[in-house]
Amino acid sequence: MKTSYNVGIVGATGMVGQRFIELLKEHPWFNIAVLAASSRSAGKTYREAVGARWAMDTEMPAKVADMIVMDAEADAEKIAESVDFIFCAVDMKKEDIRALEEKYARLECPVVSNNSAHRHTKDVPMIIPEVNPEHLEIIESQRKRLGTKKGFIAVKSNCSIQSYVPALHPLMKYGITKVLATTYQAISGAGKTFETWPEMVDNLIPFIGGEEEKSEVEPLKVWGKIEGDEIVDATEPSITTQCLRVPVTNGHTAAVFVSFEETPSIEQIKEDWKNFAGEPQDLELPLAPKQFIHYFEEDNRPQAKLDRMLENGMAVSVGRLRPDKQYDYKFVCLSHNTLRGAAGGGVLLAELLAKKGYFD
Repeated sequence: MKTSYNVGIVGATGMVGQRFIELLKEHPWFNIAVLAASSRSAGKTYREAVGARWAMDTEMPAKVADMIVMDAEADAEKIAESVDFIFCAVDMKKEDIRALEEKYARLECPVVSNNSAHRHTKDVPMIIPEVNPEHLEIIESQRKRLGTKKGFIAVKSNCSIQSYVPALHPLMKYGITKVLATTYQAISGAGKTFETWPEMVDNLIPFIGGEEEKSEVEPLKVWGKIEGDEIVDATEPSITTQCLRVPVTNGHTAAVFVSFEETPSIEQIKEDWKNFAGEPQDLELPLAPKQFIHYFEEDNRPQAKLDRMLENGMAVSVGRLRPDKQYDYKFVCLSHNTLRGAAGGGVLLAELLAKKGYFD
């Protein structure tokens, strides 16, 4: 890998785009070279384009405030020539996102996407870096289809599965047969704050469009296998979910119920969680948590307000593991949805791609 990469953030004015900026402002490998958004923002300074919509807790970094925002669509060729790869977090119709991301890839500009548009494209890897890094091998097949030498698309999975799939993954060896997960999802997952969404104060909404389908299907691709030129989804375990929007700023919580073919002991499960590490930890990637899964013995943990920022928001917290009357066990998980679940997961994926030479 090189020692430094110039990167573009396409969709830079939205909440996830802002989080990318926050994470990259002092990144040791990645230098923000381009900010791009819709034609409405193009030609303005980033400060002018975002205005009062800056949603991060820290001030807008001075290095980006005066950068001129480019047009994500009209300036695609110029952007592709200026960077080593882009992060994509645009708010568009899915068919338009698919076309835009493929346009950049065909311009020989790798795309690390936060969007859902290509998550089910058979030769696009959907990666949780600690769980299925081997899926990056499908990029060679994707490049053949696109007719590219360098360009490709890699995506991260939905933020709602980031809390519980990592906790289930080290337990797959016991033969997980069925999973029930109810997720309690923060308002930042909708790109909102309490200032912009006052209706969520003292409220709960028992529906998030498309979220339950994603939560039931996406884990099966993550646990799938490469066969020929495509990733074939796993057929097990059977997963059913409910997804609720709750009045929390950041942090998706999941209540998980799980059954096994060979039921492990509680002690075995805790030990598996404690010892679980993946390639990001082995490679000591900059954003990788040292301890990926943290287990809390206290009955009232994990809590979003207390635990979402563990390991700079990149760890998964678990608690309340206990037997269940209908399933074998139940437990509670938590992950930071705009860090581990969105921009942070994207940056960690980019670090893995860089380390493996996919941007060179």
